[in-house]
Amino acid sequence: MQRKGHKKITSDERDKIAQWISQKVGVREIARRLGRSHSSICAELERNAHKEAGYVAIHAQTLANERKAKARKRHPLKSDEVFAYVHLKLRRGWSPEMIAGRLKKDNGQRVISHETIYQYIYAPANAHLNLYEYLPWKRTKRRKKRGRGVHKSRIPQRVSIHERPRDINERIEFGHWEGDTVEGKWHRNGIHTEAERVSRLLAAEKVSRIASEETIAAQLRMFGNMPEEARRSTTLDNGRENHLHYELAALHMKTYFADPYSSWQRGTNEYHNGVLRRYLPKGTNFDTIDDEELKDIIDEINNRPRKCLGWATPKEVFAKSLGVRIPS
Repeated sequence: MQRKGHKKITSDERDKIAQWISQKVGVREIARRLGRSHSSICAELERNAHKEAGYVAIHAQTLANERKAKARKRHPLKSDEVFAYVHLKLRRGWSPEMIAGRLKKDNGQRVISHETIYQYIYAPANAHLNLYEYLPWKRTKRRKKRGRGVHKSRIPQRVSIHERPRDINERIEFGHWEGDTVEGKWHRNGIHTEAERVSRLLAAEKVSRIASEETIAAQLRMFGNMPEEARRSTTLDNGRENHLHYELAALHMKTYFADPYSSWQRGTNEYHNGVLRRYLPKGTNFDTIDDEELKDIIDEINNRPRKCLGWATPKEVFAKSLGVRIPS
């Protein structure tokens, strides 16, 4: 029988071990029958046997469950490596969605969910760490999620992100954007943002209401002034404010939609919204921000050198992609 390596002993295996022990079957024979090493069976008997009753399956399983629960408390983020990675990326301004999404991409499977990271950040035992300060909105307590109409079927002509071409996904072709709306005080107004995936350039327009009419008007103003090669598509979330997305077809633009509650699929935009929040923190009344002030903020963000761009700025890469030379 093929060895099972380091997989944990299961409840069914504990039932068999208890039965064979009662039948005086030797440890090496039990190991052979289960396809496990002699040492793993010895360790199981030593750790989980009852002092008086000997090896009882239900008692052994209870002890194993208790140990597993304690291990989870010691390592709330699964392992020391994941713990260190999460802390590092939080300090660099990554959101839990971005962290979980990147771990999944790098490992080929889900390592940890963004919800687990949020629970860790807001756990009472971790309050002294003030990890919430690394989140864009810096909220001391988690607020119940407010629905923004995330209903896949309600968005007309919706095309899933999973149908997006490889050249967009791998940032090969220039001119593909990710959009979202940053909410203002009391959720009455907002700033619609779009981030270009290749250059990381950020564009933004104020909206007086978070509504589909306002959003599409902002997008048409934003993209209408760009050359066609700079505005090929945008990827959005499933909020009601994006219901009129199909009007971007007038600019020969395609639209794609991320999965519900998967903001990490629009990680470029999410990162930039976090940066924008450093200038305009949660609770800012956008009525007090005029267009010129917003433009100055966006210019400052777009003129910062980025490591992912080889320390060029988004503005430089955007201009180069259009064949435009920026004066030194």
